[in-house]
Amino acid sequence: MGEIVLAAKITHVPSIWLSEHAPEHKGIRQNAIDGLTEIGRRARKLDVDTFVIFDVHWIVNQGFHLNANDRLSGTFTSHELPHFLSGMEYDYRCDPELAGLIESAGNERKLGVRAHTVPGLGLEYGTLIPMHHMNKDGFARILCVASNQYASIDEGRQFGEAVAEGIARSDRKVAVLASGSLSHAFWPNALSADGLNAVNGEFNRQVDLHVLEMWARGQFKEFLAMLPDYALKCNGEVNMIDTAYLFGALGWDKYKGKGELVGDYFGSSGTGQCNVMFELPG
Repeated sequence: MGEIVLAAKITHVPSIWLSEHAPEHKGIRQNAIDGLTEIGRRARKLDVDTFVIFDVHWIVNQGFHLNANDRLSGTFTSHELPHFLSGMEYDYRCDPELAGLIESAGNERKLGVRAHTVPGLGLEYGTLIPMHHMNKDGFARILCVASNQYASIDEGRQFGEAVAEGIARSDRKVAVLASGSLSHAFWPNALSADGLNAVNGEFNRQVDLHVLEMWARGQFKEFLAMLPDYALKCNGEVNMIDTAYLFGALGWDKYKGKGELVGDYFGSSGTGQCNVMFELPG
């Protein structure tokens, strides 16, 4: 029987790549890199077989989708921010078997889940940036999961439950990762360069910090009750659907753990970012 052995909310900002490759910005995201590296170290120690990544940069309009190709490789340049992220080479083993199990579990719930084994369906930086630091040598498989931009928070919960059921039907030790921001208000164009390392708006920053405190205290019932408003009022990235998937997989308001901030909360181009691990039984 498979199990979720690690769960985290993680950052994927392309300024991480800039931090490594642009001399004028050298080291600006070392905090984020160190957090991703530490989560990857813990995953290796837990003998994780597969990283399941809820990627808010693979955006879909209908249903729920998984990349079930057997292996994915290539060279990635961001179409959004090519001056931040270009020329990233990647090569990962994937997990079509687990994708199929999640597809079956989701369709038993009539969620419209599709696992795709088609050429040309590559990876986005919501997966590539974290895996570059967490799974650089490819010790574990990856399974990229799309984010439905029109799904409700409750539909996200249901899909997360299907992910957990699919994992339970497998023989995998899995790390589930919600790859997306907290608040997500980009700076207006005229302010974007100066706002590279800041959150856009004190309201968004304060709500993000309060959410991190709630996670540290284990106030997940209260957090989930506020999640729809949080996503709306703090400009949630794809409606914070990755977070709904994650907590659906963890049992929603029955989840009893606490969140551990790995590194510091930080601003990036207006958005609020963090790496947080969530306690699991055992």
